[in-house]
Amino acid sequence: MDKLFQSIFSGGIDVLSFLLCMLVSLLTGFILAFMSYFNSKSSKSFYVTTALIPSAVAMVIALVNGNIGVGVAVAGAFALVRFRSSQGSAREICIIFIAMASGLAFGIGYLAYGVLFVLILGSMLMIFQRLPIWDKNSSSKEKILKITIPEDLNYSEVFDEVLKKYTKKYELAKVKSTNLGSMFKLQYNIVLKDVKKEKEFLDEIRCRNGNLEVSLEILDFQNNL
Repeated sequence: MDKLFQSIFSGGIDVLSFLLCMLVSLLTGFILAFMSYFNSKSSKSFYVTTALIPSAVAMVIALVNGNIGVGVAVAGAFALVRFRSSQGSAREICIIFIAMASGLAFGIGYLAYGVLFVLILGSMLMIFQRLPIWDKNSSSKEKILKITIPEDLNYSEVFDEVLKKYTKKYELAKVKSTNLGSMFKLQYNIVLKDVKKEKEFLDEIRCRNGNLEVSLEILDFQNNL
């Protein structure tokens, strides 16, 4: 049992140890991806990424293998990568960190610790997803309203009348210029008075923004502007 929780790279990296590390990290990544799929609304690309991250991180750590110079070079290479996709929900970010942490364990050679870590945190993630705790104070009723307007429209008060009519509360959270400055994108955090009047609400917004793009999303699965 003690040997099971020792690093397989203690005597250096050989082909068999490396292949074992990659195999275990891939299998563990797929287990984590299936755990993440439980009661979730994420995309297929997210689950594929979750499955492959442990192996990718393990490869980097195994190659560094305590060499400070190589470590600095790898850090510099990763610093050049710019992720253009929008950030996900808090749950997705947590899963990515779990995948990366397990990859670090695999890269050092502690396969059993990495598998145990994923099984424990993945199980806790599934349990918390099913339990009704913290639902009362959750933001599931709060939604994101995104409105595109022309640059010559004063957005400070133009939508207040409609928002007061259809929402319990609203807040302008973000303003961003787009389309080379010819348009603005507004993002409001709102709570609707009556969800059955969503279409009526959006129709009135469209009448005021020149029938440009309008979207309404659940706060938990929002994307950045």
